[in-house]
Amino acid sequence: MSSKTHQPAAPCGEFIRISETEGVRTITLDRPPLNVLNLAMLGEVVNALETAVGDESLAAIVFRASGKSFSAGVDVADHTAEKVDAMIETFHRAFRLLASTDALTVAAVQGAALGGGCELACFCDVVLASERAKFGQPEVKVGVFPPVAASILPWRVGVARAVEINALGETIDAREAHRIGLASRLIAPEEFEAKVDEFVAAIARLSRPVVRLAKRATVEPFRAGLLAHLERAERLYLEDLMNLRDAHEGLSAFLERRAPLWSHA
Repeated sequence: MSSKTHQPAAPCGEFIRISETEGVRTITLDRPPLNVLNLAMLGEVVNALETAVGDESLAAIVFRASGKSFSAGVDVADHTAEKVDAMIETFHRAFRLLASTDALTVAAVQGAALGGGCELACFCDVVLASERAKFGQPEVKVGVFPPVAASILPWRVGVARAVEINALGETIDAREAHRIGLASRLIAPEEFEAKVDEFVAAIARLSRPVVRLAKRATVEPFRAGLLAHLERAERLYLEDLMNLRDAHEGLSAFLERRAPLWSHA
C-alpha cells in the first residue's frame, strides 16, 4: 500500500475535514448538526476544491458530512443585501470548480440536503442516499430562488420536475429522489457508511486516468451549456430578484421568525 494512503490531503479547516485514500479525496462537512454553510465554511470548501481540482492524479472527490444532516443550506443571513454578492461569488465558485474537474464527484447524503446543501449534492456525478435522506429547494419560501438548482436539476431530473422542485419549494424523500434520478443509489441507513466505503474502495481499484477520461468523454459536451445556464441564473438572481421587495421581505421575515407579508413586487 502506498505511503500516501490515509494521509491528510490538505490542512483541515474549522468547518471541514479533508482526507485522501488511494486517489480519492474526501471533503467532510463538519459543522454539525445541520452543516449550515456560512461564508467562512464556503471559503473552506472552495479552497479544498481548488486544491482537489488542481490535482490531476485524483480519480474522485467525495463529499461526506458529520451530524444528522448533509447540509441544511447556505446561511440565510448571508443572503441579505450587504452579503449576497460575496455569498454568490464564493458559493458559485465551488460549482464552477466542480463543473471543471475530470475527477468523479460523489455526494454521500446521510440526512437532509436542503437549499445549498441539495445543490451541492445534486451537482455531483453520483449521489449515494440513505433511505433517511431528503432533498429540497425551499428558497422560494423565503423570497429567493436557487440558481445552481435552476441550472443542474433540468439536466438531472427533467425540466418539468425541476420547475416543480424549484418554483414550489418542494422537499422530497430519498425514494422519490431515487425514482426521478436525483439520487443515484438508495442505501439502508444501517448499511450507509459501509456501503459508501465500499463504493469509494471500488473507485480506488480502477485506473485513475481511465476514470477521468471516461468522465470527460461523457460530460464534456454538456459543460459549456451548464456553466452558461448558471451564469444566466446568477444574473437573474442578482439583477432581477434582488431588486424585488418580496425578496428582502422574505429574508427579513425568516430572520425575524415571522410570516412574510408579500407585496408581489
